[in-house]
Amino acid sequence: MSILAWIIVTSLFGGMLSVLFAAALTLNTRASWVQMLVSYAIGALLGAAFLNALPEALELSKNPAQMTGTVLFGILLFFILEKLVLWRHCHAEECEAHDRLPGAAIVATPSHDQHDHGRSGMMIMLGDTFHNFVDGILIAAAFMADVQLGIVTSIAIIAHEIPQEAGDFLILLNSGYTRRQALLFNLFSSAATLLGGLSTYFMLQDMNHFIPSLLGLASASMIYVAMSDLIPGLHKRPEIGATVQQVALITLGISSIWLAGSLFTHPA
Repeated sequence: MSILAWIIVTSLFGGMLSVLFAAALTLNTRASWVQMLVSYAIGALLGAAFLNALPEALELSKNPAQMTGTVLFGILLFFILEKLVLWRHCHAEECEAHDRLPGAAIVATPSHDQHDHGRSGMMIMLGDTFHNFVDGILIAAAFMADVQLGIVTSIAIIAHEIPQEAGDFLILLNSGYTRRQALLFNLFSSAATLLGGLSTYFMLQDMNHFIPSLLGLASASMIYVAMSDLIPGLHKRPEIGATVQQVALITLGISSIWLAGSLFTHPA
């Protein structure tokens, strides 16, 4: 096959394969387990940010201070985006922010208690799209250097993505999306891998300097969602048994990312 054909096949197939494999692991999960497995998703997000995306961004960046500034900018950006989603929601229907105002009548509904009106799901999809775009850039760059290197790089990226995509599914389900919506959104996000690959093939020199910034924004989205939207929900179960379970699952999520990175290291 030509280099372009390799890039198209591996970017498209690799992105879809990681999503479908992650879906097989998560879409059969009982609804009662979703809240518990959110702890695993937190660990997978933090592991992907601090053990994968951020170290790679710092390694590629010529200015580490500028890169950490990009992460800070990304966190602020996602905070503003979440505020906009809240503002839209508060003008469309009963709002959780209004419900909690002192003296206001509290409207208790299942969606208010269990979901966040899609906010964390939207945040993580934006960040995952950035990350998938960068994966496509890395795949294309590797194939343009050597076909064998491209194949090994693609395998490494798919292996890294599976635990993260599984975490994304759980976050979408916890955020109130249906299983079908979670699958479709993740498949749509995975298409960014192909877009990144094609963009790199046709303008490799112009794309290189965007990689660290895109990785920084992807890291920011993972950190923000984990720390702002997901971890506060765990504090609603302060009992010691639940805390031990949460810590164990967070550690498992981090460990799965570390293990994938150890077994399938990106070729230099």
